[in-house]
Formats: sequence, C-alpha cells, structure tokens
Amino acid sequence: MRELFGLMKFGAKSALWAAIINTILGIIKTAAYLITGNVAMFAEMMHSFGDAANQFFVFIGSGLSKKSPTERFPGGFGRLVNLVLLGAVLIVGILAYETIIEGIHHIQSATHSEDWFWLNVGVLGVAIILELFVLHKAMKEITHNLPKEQTKGMKIVPLAYKNVKNANPATKLVFLEDNVAVGGAVLALIAIVIATYTPFHSATGYASVIIGIMLVVVVGRIFLDNAAGVLGVADLDMEERMGNEIMKHPKINDIQDMAVIREGDDLHVELKVEVEPDMTIKEADEIREYIAAEINKRVPNVTDIIIEFDQDDDIVHWKKVTTQKPVE
Repeated sequence: MRELFGLMKFGAKSALWAAIINTILGIIKTAAYLITGNVAMFAEMMHSFGDAANQFFVFIGSGLSKKSPTERFPGGFGRLVNLVLLGAVLIVGILAYETIIEGIHHIQSATHSEDWFWLNVGVLGVAIILELFVLHKAMKEITHNLPKEQTKGMKIVPLAYKNVKNANPATKLVFLEDNVAVGGAVLALIAIVIATYTPFHSATGYASVIIGIMLVVVVGRIFLDNAAGVLGVADLDMEERMGNEIMKHPKINDIQDMAVIREGDDLHVELKVEVEPDMTIKEADEIREYIAAEINKRVPNVTDIIIEFDQDDDIVHWKKVTTQKPVE
C-alpha cells in the first residue's frame, strides 16, 4: 500500500486537477438539476461526473505505469495507463448514452419555463471558468518542453493544439475532454437562453443530444489512441526527430533501421546505425554514449535505448539532413 501511494506522486497532475474540479462541478450541477429539472443541466451533470471518473482513472493509471520492472514483468508497466483508459471509456460511453436518451425524451415533451433561469446561468458560468482553468493546466503540460517565452499569455493556445499529438496519453485525454467540457457548457448556456426567451423550448433537449454525441466522439478517440498504445504504437514524428539528430554525428554514415515505441508515457528506442568497417570498439562506445546523451537531452521519458552497429552497405536508408555535421 505504501508503494501504491508513493507511485501516485508520478500521476498526471492535470488529470488530478481535472478530476477534483469535475467532481465539484458534478455535485453543483446535480443540485441545480434537482432544483430546476433542466435537461441541459442534466447533460452537463452527467458530463462532469463522467469526466471526473475518467480523470481519476487517468491519474491512478499514469502513476501506476511508473512502477519499476519486476522479475515477473521485466518490460515494465508503461502500457498500464492505456489499459486503464480503455476501462474508463466504458464509463463515459454509458453516460453519453444516458445523456442522449434524456435529451430525446425532452425534445418529445418540451415545455416552456422561466423558473430558475439565473441559477442555471450562474452554475454554467462557474463551470466554464473552472473548465478553462483545467484546460490551461493541460496546455501547460503539453507545452512544458518549449521555451517559456514562446508560451507566454495567449501564445500557449495555438502551440497546445499544434503539439497535442505528442502529449502523453493522460494529458491528451484531459485536454480533449476539457475542450468538450468547455464547449458543452457554452452550448448548454446558449440552449437555456434560447429555450427561455424564444418559442424553441426543446433547445435544451437538442443541446443534451449534441453534448452526448460530443462525448461519444471523445470515447472513440480515446479508445483508438489507447488501443494502439496497448499494442505498442510507433511514434513516427519522434523517430524523425531522433534520427535527424543522430545523423549529425560525423562517424555515423546511415541509420539502417529505427523504431521508437510509445508505451504509456514512456518511449522505447531501438536503432541500427551504419559505420565504417574499420571502426574500433572504443569509437563505437563513444558513438553509443553520444546517441544516448543526445536522445536523453532532447526527449523526456526514454526508458531504454538499444543500439546496434553494422558496416556501411553503401545503400541510403535514412534521408539526408540539411544541417551541417559538427566537426569533432
């Protein structure tokens, strides 16, 4: 048990923040729904509780995935976070279904009501502010490797969307879910205004259905990403970045083969480089140390690097880089 709690300090902080805030929002929205009976508030309540459960799973799974390899599991536990997220998908899927069904029922039997309008608006306004806070936390985790001057103020927003594909699974999930959460809260707020001040009284029902569909889209994205993670997905962008840096060494003629496998938050690197046939063991060791140092300096969460050497076969396997190679 002590080890379990010790691993939690390695859990994704954005997921923990999101779980706590969504739990609080879920309780507030539940009270508002019980008072007002507003179906858009019901959809938001389900959304918040779904996100909270999901993000608690993410936090626990991301922490457990940092457990050191054991004799029984020598490959480590990096993919555990992907398995946990696949389980969390079921919860969000069920909540999405209930949200859509409730919205359909309201569309079929919508009635006009101006009761508790400002309570609904106030709750959703608070929800939008808190969800934006969590979204900003996720953006900071996505861009934490970039220079601080590039991520000041609103500059962080386009950079986060540009780099989200390179984020670890836990942070990516929080980022995607909170985009939907902010959008869902804004949509629910607009629907309540329309249903209150126009003849379109079923607007909140349609909003509930749309929010449910948004949840289904998130479920699909999470499922596909983490199913690939469980199998061990190749990070092609990272392969290109690492390969270009490695090719800058003057005594590496080519990269014959390279694989960067993402296992949860961790990366596993294997490569075979081509060198001159008369290279000494000492020179090969120096190249090995150079490659390991360059990768670890530029890329976080690399758990192991396996490097093989082969003599140059005069066939180009890796594309040439335009950067001038450094002189020894």
